[in-house]
Amino acid sequence: MQRQLAGQRARRPADPLLSLVVPVFNEEESVDLFIDSTIGVLEAAAFRFEIVFVNDGSRDDTLIHLLDHGERDKRLRIVNLSRNFGKEAALTAGIDNARGDVLIPMDIDLQDPPELIAHFIEKWREGYDVVYGVRTLRVTDTATKRVSAGWFYRIFNALSPVRIPANAGDFRLVDRRAVEVLRQLPERNRFMKGLFAWVGFNSIGVPYERPARSLGDTKFNLWRLWNFALDGVVSFSTTPLRAWFYVGVAIAAIAFLYALLIVTRVLLFGIDTPGYASLLIAVLLLGGIQLLSLGIIGEYLGRLFLEVKGRPIYVVEGVYEDGALKPPAD
Repeated sequence: MQRQLAGQRARRPADPLLSLVVPVFNEEESVDLFIDSTIGVLEAAAFRFEIVFVNDGSRDDTLIHLLDHGERDKRLRIVNLSRNFGKEAALTAGIDNARGDVLIPMDIDLQDPPELIAHFIEKWREGYDVVYGVRTLRVTDTATKRVSAGWFYRIFNALSPVRIPANAGDFRLVDRRAVEVLRQLPERNRFMKGLFAWVGFNSIGVPYERPARSLGDTKFNLWRLWNFALDGVVSFSTTPLRAWFYVGVAIAAIAFLYALLIVTRVLLFGIDTPGYASLLIAVLLLGGIQLLSLGIIGEYLGRLFLEVKGRPIYVVEGVYEDGALKPPAD
């Protein structure tokens, strides 16, 4: 491990270009504060940087605010998607358009503190390819979200061969060689936390206290978080499918033993009239289990259907530099 880190240290550029990737959706209230705060921190640390904003089909004036800042600062680039594709797709678009030696995905609400970037760079200079932030406190989250997040990490890591660090979000530093591997992954339904972990490389966590959201409201409600977690599990594990095979074996074994018991009772005591209630319960139980298993199979088939169609992960309306639309490449 130490030899690997030493080898990577020797390859690190002395003055790396940082690419901050920031997906945004209806965040007009947060744009000004984020840009002023983040640029102030990066300039104070004398970093070379670019900020790649991905406008994910915002319906408010987010794009106008971004273009206004882009006209005044050439370090800002705006990737405008043709519609709302979701955060994972927007993050993928930002990764594809980033030019830096290292890439840092961030949320615009300043819950990912830009002051932590300097600590990320320190670890990167030590030879680590991926440096991820670990939330030590989640006091800004509701009790329901804290409990559900804890259960998600436990369930995901129990079911998936790829382990993701608990309480680690998308806020991290990723070296260019890891970014290039990430860009080669073809799947359309993307769970970025899992993909970052799947890529591997030398990784280390940096703990931090996550502050409250600066402005605006979160776009993730409990239902969206549930679907997000379901996407993560289905994308990285076939255990739910295999589990239902064992459930079927167990039910078949119970049914066989019960049938054997009935035959024995008939032979010993004569014909017994079965109870209606027990029969109805058995039918409803088995029907519910079948529907649940079909639903799980449907989740996998639905994702397979989307992958087979081969549609692009996102569609770019335009890339803006210096506040103006960049001419398309030949």
